[in-house]
Parts: sequence; C-alpha cells; structure tokens
Amino acid sequence: MKKKQVMERLNYRGFTLIELMITVAIVGILSAIAYPSYTQYMIRANRAAAQAEMMDIANRQQQFLLTDRGYASKTTLEASGYSLPSDVSSKYSYAIVIVIGTGTVPSYTLTFTPTGPQASDGNLMLTSEGAKTPADKW
Repeated sequence: MKKKQVMERLNYRGFTLIELMITVAIVGILSAIAYPSYTQYMIRANRAAAQAEMMDIANRQQQFLLTDRGYASKTTLEASGYSLPSDVSSKYSYAIVIVIGTGTVPSYTLTFTPTGPQASDGNLMLTSEGAKTPADKW
C-alpha cells in the first residue's frame, strides 16, 4: 500500500517542454501574420484622420473665400485659431500653397506630408477644385 501512495505523489501534472515549445511556435506564427495587418490598419486609420482634417481645412478655406475674397495661407489659418489635432499632427505636417493669378480665380493646394512610421504612406493632396491625389488613397 505504501508503494502505491509513493507512486501517486510522483504523478505530477503540468506541461512538457515539447508542448510549451509547440505553443510558443504557434503564437510566433500567428504574431508574424497578424502584425503586418495591424500596422497597415493603423496607417489607414491615421490616413482617414488626416483626410478628415483636410476636409475641415477645405471648409475653412471656403469660409475665408466668402468673407475675404481669397484663400488663407497656413499662417493666416493658424492665426485665426486653427491647429491640427495632436493625433494628426504627430503623424502629418501640412502646407498650403495659394495661387493668385491676374484675372483668374484664386486657388490653393493643401498637402499633408506623413512623418515617422506613417511616412511610408505618401503625401495626400487636395486642391480648391476638389481634386484629391493620389486617387488610390482616397
């Protein structure tokens, strides 16, 4: 009877090294597949936030055109109280190019340039005529 009690005490429960190694390998494979998808998702989400801000700036430019008969430069826009939200400004910088020709309607081009990990996404552009480039990113 004592021999059986000793055998029962030695019957440990747990995982073997092989089982743990297989689990680690499976988690590693799933991570290798999921991480690139996650980073692409984050780039698209940041791009969507930047596009929303570009549309907000376009609306503000239309307001400036109605009140001042011209478009606002970046300096004028920021002096009026506008600033990029922190979640967009940490990923993008922007520039506004105003074109004023003699006898023509003024126009502007708004460019958002990605920075940091977003840099692989490429520039976004919006003109006063509503042209959005590159087309595959809109």
